[in-house]
Amino acid sequence: MANISELDLQNLRHLIGGCDTTHCKMKEYASWAEDEKIREFFEQGAKSAMENKQQLMKFLQ
Repeated sequence: MANISELDLQNLRHLIGGCDTTHCKMKEYASWAEDEKIREFFEQGAKSAMENKQQLMKFLQ
């Protein structure tokens, strides 16, 4: 892992947690959507949030 400050580590934790929360909410919204286009919109949002989380997690390796 690269040398990152404690503040940077806290910021990463906050951002990763936000992405995780967004992913869960978007998946839930998609499960309730009756319209296919709305469901796809939320599924894409969930996918994007997970990709962002994975990118941020790379900073911790």
